[in-house]
Amino acid sequence: MQAYKDGQKKFANGEYDLAIKGFQKAAEANIEPVQTAYLIAESYRLSNRFKEAIPYYKKALDGGITNPDARFQYAYALKTTGEYTEASNQFSEFAKGQNVPQNLQERALREVEIIRIADRLRANKMEVELKDLPLNTAGAEFSPTVIGNELVFSSSKKEKIYKNNGQPMLGLYKINIASDPGNTQGNPVVFSQDIFSADANEGSPAFSPDGKTLVFARGNTGKKNGGVDVDLYMSRNVNGQWTAPAPLPINDSLAWDGSPAFSRDGKTLYFASNRAGGIGGIDIYRTNMDASGRFSRPVNMGRDINTPGDDMFPYVAEGGKLYFASDGHPGLGKLDLFSATRSQGVITVENLGLPFNSPQDDFGLVFYQNLKKGFFASNRDGGKGDDDIYYFAAPEDEDSTTVAKHNDPNDPLNPNNPNYINGKPKVVRYFLAGTVLANGETPTPIDSAVVRILPDTSDTQIAEFPTGKDGKFGKQPLEEGKSYQLLVQRKGYISKREPFSMAGRNIPPIFLTKELTDTTFNVTIRLDKLELNKTFVLENIYYDLDKYNIRPDAAAELDKLVQILKDNPTMTIELSSHTDARATDAYNMTLSQNRAESAVAYLNSKGIDADRMVAKGYGERELIVPNAKTEEEHQRNRRTEFTILSY
Repeated sequence: MQAYKDGQKKFANGEYDLAIKGFQKAAEANIEPVQTAYLIAESYRLSNRFKEAIPYYKKALDGGITNPDARFQYAYALKTTGEYTEASNQFSEFAKGQNVPQNLQERALREVEIIRIADRLRANKMEVELKDLPLNTAGAEFSPTVIGNELVFSSSKKEKIYKNNGQPMLGLYKINIASDPGNTQGNPVVFSQDIFSADANEGSPAFSPDGKTLVFARGNTGKKNGGVDVDLYMSRNVNGQWTAPAPLPINDSLAWDGSPAFSRDGKTLYFASNRAGGIGGIDIYRTNMDASGRFSRPVNMGRDINTPGDDMFPYVAEGGKLYFASDGHPGLGKLDLFSATRSQGVITVENLGLPFNSPQDDFGLVFYQNLKKGFFASNRDGGKGDDDIYYFAAPEDEDSTTVAKHNDPNDPLNPNNPNYINGKPKVVRYFLAGTVLANGETPTPIDSAVVRILPDTSDTQIAEFPTGKDGKFGKQPLEEGKSYQLLVQRKGYISKREPFSMAGRNIPPIFLTKELTDTTFNVTIRLDKLELNKTFVLENIYYDLDKYNIRPDAAAELDKLVQILKDNPTMTIELSSHTDARATDAYNMTLSQNRAESAVAYLNSKGIDADRMVAKGYGERELIVPNAKTEEEHQRNRRTEFTILSY
C-alpha cells in the first residue's frame, strides 16, 4: 500500500516518472488495480508519452474505471499513434456516455469529424525532402532556431534529472550548420555559460533580427508545482557577452509562458501561454516593444488562430506569414504544423500536410536562408529519440517561392482553399435552441417559461422566446466568436442565467462539403422551484485557515449569487456558514458567524439591500459528514449556503 501512496504523492507533485515507478510496484502487488492502471496512464499522458499510456487506459476501462475523461484520453492517445479507426470508435462511445463534461463531449465529436477527413489531410502532400539530423540523440532535441550559421536549439543534456519525465533537464545548445544542412553533426556545446542554469529547464530560444536579443523559456525548478514557474527570460548581447537573463514583465505568475518568436522587424514578440482568459489550453499572444524595451499588454491572437486545444510555437517567416503548431485545428495527431495567411481581413489557416505532419507532435518550424528549406522538430516514429530535429528542403528546381507547392491558397478556384467550393464561398449559419426543465430526480419540461437572449456584456435584449409544452424554445441566429447569456424566467421558479459562448464552436471550412450549412446548438437549462426554506450550497466558497475575509475566488462565486438576487428581486435569504469540527464549538460558532457576515457585507457592497439578507453562523452544528476523517470530508463540512426565507 505504501508504494501506491508514494505514487499518489509524486503524481500530485507533477513528478510523473517517479509516480509511474511507485504505481507499477503497487500494480505488481495488485493494489487498487483499476485506479493504479488509470494513474499510470495519466502519468504517461501528462509527461507527453501517449503511446505508453494506451495499454494502461485500456486496462482501466476494461476494469470499469468511472473517471469521466478516461475514455476521451484513451481515444486521444490512440489517435497519436495513427490508430484512427479505433480512436474514432472510442471518441464516439465517449460522447454517448452519461454525465460527460460538455466541453469534452464537443471535442470528442469534433475529433470524430477530424478523423473522418484524415485521408484528405494526408493527401495534402508537399514535394519536400526530410532528413533526421545526425546530431539527434536518444534524448530530446527541439525548438531549432538559426543565428548566422549556427543552429541553436533545446536539448536534454544537463546532469540533473527532470522528475516529470525522467530525462535530463533541458538547456540551450549550439552547433555549426554543415554545408549540407541535413548532415549537421558533431557535439553541440552550451550556447552560453552566462545563461546556463543547471537546475532548470531552458528551451525555445528566439533571437531578434539583429541577433542581439535572446528570449527563451526557463522553469521547472521545483519551486512551484507543475508548469506555473515556466516564464520568459531575456538576455542581451553586449560586447560579445550575454547579460544575465531577466524575467519579462509580461509573464503571468500563475501560468506557463513559453515558445517565444520575434516579428521580422523585431518590434513584436509572439509567445504562448495558458494564462486565465484565453480561448483554449495554451493560446498564442503578441506584445509590442518600444525603443526603450518596454512591452505593451499582451493581446490574444484570437479565435481564427487559437482553439479550445493547444496552440503554440509561433514563427513569423519572411513576408509575414505565421507558422505555428496546434492540436485544436484539424490535424493528423497531436501537434500539427499550420500556416496562417491574412487576405482582405480574412485569416486562412492551412494544415501543412505530409511530410511535415504525423500522428505525433510536429512543431517549431523555422526557415533557413530562404523559404524553401529549414528545420522543425517531431517525436514521430522512426526518429532517434524523444524529440528530433529534422531538416526539410524543396527540390532545387522547384519554381515556388515557398515549401508549399500550392497555388495561391487564397485563390477561390484553388481546390486546396478550404474556404471555397467550386469557386463559391462556403457559408455556415449558426443557431441556438434548447429545452427548459424543472430540476429534480426526473426532470420535467417547463412550458410558458420566457427565455431572453442577451449579449454577454449587457442586459440589452437581443431576442425573446416562450417555451412550449415540451419545454423547447428557439431558434436564434448566432454570430461567430460572440458570447451570450440566456435569462430564463417562469413564475414559481428561481430565475436563472446560463452563459453560452461561440468560442471554439465554429466549424472549420475543411469539414464543409456544400456552399450553405446550417448548424443548431441545443442547450438544456434546469430551473429550481421557488420554495420556502429551500437550501442551496454555494460551490467553491473557500476561506484561508482561521480567516473570514473574502478571497478573490470566493468573490467570483458570490457574484453569481448577486446576479441571482438581482434576477429574483422579491427573494429574501439566509446566508449561512458552516465549519468542520476540528476546533472548539465556541470558536467555530464565532468563525462561521464572521464568515457569514463578511459574505453578506460583500453582497451588500454589490447593490443587494441588506434587508433581503440574514447572516447566520452554524459552526460545526450541522455537519454533512458527522465523523469526517479525510480532508475531502472536512471540506464538505466547510461550506456556505443560502436558504430562501420569503419571496
